[in-house]
Amino acid sequence: MKNMVESAFITGFYGIEQEEEDQLSEVQGKLIKYIHAQPGIRYRELLRLSGLSNGVLTYHIANLEKSERIIADRNNNNKITRYYPHNIPIEETDVIGHIRNNAARQIILFILDHNLCTFSEIIEYTKKAPSTISWHLKRLKDSRIISVLYNTSRCQRLYKIRDFESITSVLSKYKQSFAPDAIVNNYTEIIEDL
Repeated sequence: MKNMVESAFITGFYGIEQEEEDQLSEVQGKLIKYIHAQPGIRYRELLRLSGLSNGVLTYHIANLEKSERIIADRNNNNKITRYYPHNIPIEETDVIGHIRNNAARQIILFILDHNLCTFSEIIEYTKKAPSTISWHLKRLKDSRIISVLYNTSRCQRLYKIRDFESITSVLSKYKQSFAPDAIVNNYTEIIEDL
């Protein structure tokens, strides 16, 4: 009789444990799907999409990161964390992170369209404050996405994309993850037609 009670207890206990594990797997599976659908997604976006509480999301994200099923890219200067599927090359994560930012994306797409751009042209196109554009240009330059050429005859800086092919490749490869963004989708369609 004692063995039957122990057996029932153990079976019941492990049954609950298995059920909890299945729920954990289900939650983590959903998080992985969100991260695959939107590489470079931020924590707050995951929180909103998943409907999980802050602590529960933190727990599951930490487990996914420890098991190397996702990559967490922490930008110490800006305290921004973006999450990527484990199989995305690290070179692409930085580009995706910038493209996820509206102002940086506008700058990148404008420079892609116009090759060499002046600071004034970028401000005029984006309709952002000069300080905002300057901040984003510095970040893009530090990330080696753009380079700066100096036109000594006109005393001005010209901005260009460092590696046109890799940027357009990332835009094209992940265009579905930018689905709500018509500008990116239109640009990738133009590039594909060329």
